[in-house]
Amino acid sequence: MIIIGATSGIGAALARQAYSKGYIVGGTGRRIDRLKQLREDLGEDFYFREMDVVQQEKAIEQLHSLIEEMGGMDIIVINSGIANYPASSVTSMEQEIIDVNVSGFVRIFGEAFQYFRKQGHGHIVGVSSIAGLFGAARNAPYSASKAFISTYMQGYRNRCYHSKYDITITDVKPGFVESEMTEGKKGMFWVAATNKAVHQMLIDIEKKKKISYITRRWRFIAWLIKLAPNWLIERI
Repeated sequence: MIIIGATSGIGAALARQAYSKGYIVGGTGRRIDRLKQLREDLGEDFYFREMDVVQQEKAIEQLHSLIEEMGGMDIIVINSGIANYPASSVTSMEQEIIDVNVSGFVRIFGEAFQYFRKQGHGHIVGVSSIAGLFGAARNAPYSASKAFISTYMQGYRNRCYHSKYDITITDVKPGFVESEMTEGKKGMFWVAATNKAVHQMLIDIEKKKKISYITRRWRFIAWLIKLAPNWLIERI
């Protein structure tokens, strides 16, 4: 299992839990010191590469280097992403969110998809968000980027079905999960402990679910959002 964005939060916890279950784990991220700490904590079956998904060509080189060192890849979890809180009208910040959450995601996803297509099988896990179900007034670019990820993966899931590719695509939709991204933020509810959220996430990955709501009760919120009229969504 290779985790893109393994230096904190969900990614780091997933690396630890997957390793404890016997997976050979690879992790990437921009903070090399944290990757080295994971290697020190977990041992020789944890491999890593420093990676910034915005530097797309270099990121692809690092991905293939990691795959080669690990002797192959069966599961990739694309977890890299950023958000700006509170909402900012600064164009450069919004562009950075798109560069990481959309452009970086697409480049890694596409490379993994072609790798698995040639290999004959594989599993791509993309981490979107409950926030992708509606346009959040506090952070429009983040919501839009996560909506893109979900729709993009749905399209590729349909492509796999029609082309008979043995590639599983799982869309993980977390609600609020304890992390550096949510630390100190107001207005959150049902905030899940990181280890609990990742435990459920790993179960859904192993079950090869198409959609994984983390934690489970966010499925109810997703259902309500889909049924809610526009006038109500605009007031959220």
